[in-house]
Amino acid sequence: MIGRLTGQLLEKHPPLIVIDVHGVGYELATSMNTLVALPAVGETISLYTHLTIRDDAHLLYGFSREHERALFRALIKVNGVGPKLALAILSGMDEDAFMRCVRDDDSKALTRLPGVGKKTAERLIIEMRDRFPEWENASDATLPLEAATAKGQRNSLADAEAALISLGYKPAEAAKMLSGLDPNQPAETLIKAALTQRLSS
Repeated sequence: MIGRLTGQLLEKHPPLIVIDVHGVGYELATSMNTLVALPAVGETISLYTHLTIRDDAHLLYGFSREHERALFRALIKVNGVGPKLALAILSGMDEDAFMRCVRDDDSKALTRLPGVGKKTAERLIIEMRDRFPEWENASDATLPLEAATAKGQRNSLADAEAALISLGYKPAEAAKMLSGLDPNQPAETLIKAALTQRLSS
């Protein structure tokens, strides 16, 4: 099992990144919360990881905080929640916000996330309430991560839209979420702003 990787950040294509560890490039899918916290390409980073093995692929997921990984692992144990949906949930809200939704029985807030319908939201609240002890006490130390550098306008918007679509939003919906945002910002910042705006609407 690969539990943590430290190396040079080679590529960022939200939600995927590539880390060079002693000449081996590891591709990881990350939540938008982790992606926004990453430094510029070329910098050294260290991420907690989770490896999923399927018949057709070995998939690696990266997290800036151990607490976020612990919640990811708890989420994928919920019936009907796979890694893609778990990443979408973690991209739309941080661990504390998710905890509040569960404790307050706030299924409405959860249904604003892509792929989370009313029944899934209710199932998450019921099952995750029992799973809190598994991850709530996990270390929440944040790794030293620098802010990402700005990209070109067109690339930032295209990358942000592609990332939102990969999280489960429809193309028209993703474009609408990004409209009105400053295109001069990095893709990671645009994604985070779009998700925050979506959840607060």
